[in-house]
Amino acid sequence: MAIFENYPLIAAFSAIILSQLVKIPVAALLKRPTSMALVTSTGGMPSSHSAGVTALITSLIFEYGGQSPFVAIAFTFGVIVMFDSMGVRRQSGEHGILINSLIADFKELKDTFTHYNQKELGAGQEEKQSRGYLGHKPIEVFFGILSGILIAVVVRQFY
Repeated sequence: MAIFENYPLIAAFSAIILSQLVKIPVAALLKRPTSMALVTSTGGMPSSHSAGVTALITSLIFEYGGQSPFVAIAFTFGVIVMFDSMGVRRQSGEHGILINSLIADFKELKDTFTHYNQKELGAGQEEKQSRGYLGHKPIEVFFGILSGILIAVVVRQFY
């Protein structure tokens, strides 16, 4: 199949998949909560966003040279993706954590001022929570960049 002959594509997706898989052992090493849900989660160490775009950029440099317009396009979008994962998405995640905290505080306050049975009070209501962190810390992006370069070099050995 021709798609498997596309080194930049294979390098980028390999970096994304491997970065997602390695989040579980990294979380365990850092003594953070671990679960299989980390494989499909956003955020965490290393950044699969950064690993994927960096592997793409690195593989395009190998294939076409640093002067290639393909490298320029990938580099530009890679910087946007990494900046976004550290900036806007990270702030959204921090807001989500704050919202969850406010919901918990409100529930505690409500419980303090009411004598109603919790089952009666909450009947028919579904408690909603925001997802925690969505983005990345700079160190997570840095290790994503290193992972992407390393994975592109390793995948290159097969092409």
